[in-house]
Amino acid sequence: MLDTRVAQSAIDHAIALGADFAEVFVERNQVNNIATLSSQVRDIASGIDFGVGVRVVYGTNVLYGYTNRTDQEELKRIVSELAAKDRRDPATTSQAFDFRLAPDVHGAERTLAQDAEVGDKVAYLVAADRAARTASNLISQTQGACLQRQQGVEIFNSEGLHIRDTRHYVRASLRAVASNGSEQATGSRNDGGLQGWEIVEALDPAECGAEAARQALVNLSAKPCPSGRMPVVIGNGFGGVIFHEACGHLLETTSVAKQASVFHDQLGEMIATPVVNAVDDGTLVREWGSINIDDEGMATERTQLIKDGKLVNFLADRVGAAQTGLPRTGSGRRQSYQYAPASRMRNTFIEPGDDSFDDMIASIDRGLFASHMGGGSVQPGTGEFNFAVVEGYYVEDGRVRHPVKAATLISTGPDVLRRISMVGRDFALAAGMCGSVSGAVPTTVGQATLKVDDILVGGNA
Repeated sequence: MLDTRVAQSAIDHAIALGADFAEVFVERNQVNNIATLSSQVRDIASGIDFGVGVRVVYGTNVLYGYTNRTDQEELKRIVSELAAKDRRDPATTSQAFDFRLAPDVHGAERTLAQDAEVGDKVAYLVAADRAARTASNLISQTQGACLQRQQGVEIFNSEGLHIRDTRHYVRASLRAVASNGSEQATGSRNDGGLQGWEIVEALDPAECGAEAARQALVNLSAKPCPSGRMPVVIGNGFGGVIFHEACGHLLETTSVAKQASVFHDQLGEMIATPVVNAVDDGTLVREWGSINIDDEGMATERTQLIKDGKLVNFLADRVGAAQTGLPRTGSGRRQSYQYAPASRMRNTFIEPGDDSFDDMIASIDRGLFASHMGGGSVQPGTGEFNFAVVEGYYVEDGRVRHPVKAATLISTGPDVLRRISMVGRDFALAAGMCGSVSGAVPTTVGQATLKVDDILVGGNA
């Protein structure tokens, strides 16, 4: 995508100005978005964005700029402006590029570059809408979405790296609204992966629509949730969002290097109960948060974060590794060429255990089953969180009694880790987007159903 001589010239210029490290990141991003409202197409948007990011590093001081131009003079101009306050005599030399094409273990067949397949995607969303409406006449509306993205990246750096990779993303979702005349409630279903539109072969629009409708109808019949401290069983799949947000970010060198994480000095210590084993794995085939290489050109890997309750690793990008002395983990990620990379999660989850759902429920006298989690807010430095429960049930005397609404879970990540007593076998993953200092990137969360012995539940009963 970029002339090798132009990249070499920009990097040589940075090294001549005394930079310890220089990098050129090139991106071509093609997208197709389709949105439906009930059975009608609301919007179809397609486009291509192209740009070049330039990173210059002096020690651990990172300077970053970007442009949409690819000429040598423009990139050298950016380098000069970035290095204006830090320039010094050369401290190192740049190496000749050794080109590699990143090995692709995921594969994509029905790619966006070949055909956007708009008609087929619309047909899927309309079929999902039909299934939702068939489930009940109380379903008043649906909102469907299908995103397909093809991201090509090329990375050059002063250590001789020259590598290319292509990533294919697809995500399809449906949101259903149920109404009884006086109240409304919603439900949703979302699927996604690192692959082409062939993902549709594994998706069933009838199942998608029925599940979105089911959740909406459950919430429509829900009673107000009681509040107070109580045991909570958190469902599998997207239930892992709590670990991702309230704990995972605290294990990234983005916060560890600044000692803004409560875990920054606890490597090798017990930070959770022995039943907790947490992993961040970028190698899972065709999962939404997977990558072949990170956005610094390093091959991705499987990183064990917590083993039997003990903190055994952090997630480190190049600069984070230099700041902390930790090994790099192939976790340097960015939204686009407009951002410098930072340590970020990929597919982050708590590994399955041996406990059964029935035993978890039976162990509760009064509590909550948070079947499906939603979004929330997190205080990055402490892991304090407030998460909404989008589908929940009141538990009493060891039995699931009735659905509840307006429930929230309030605690801190470190506290929750110390109160997980049971982890189930029904492991599942769920796709999402994660925002941080380097923008929004595709990530996957996951876990089996698990029990937290004591947590503050907010409700309005």
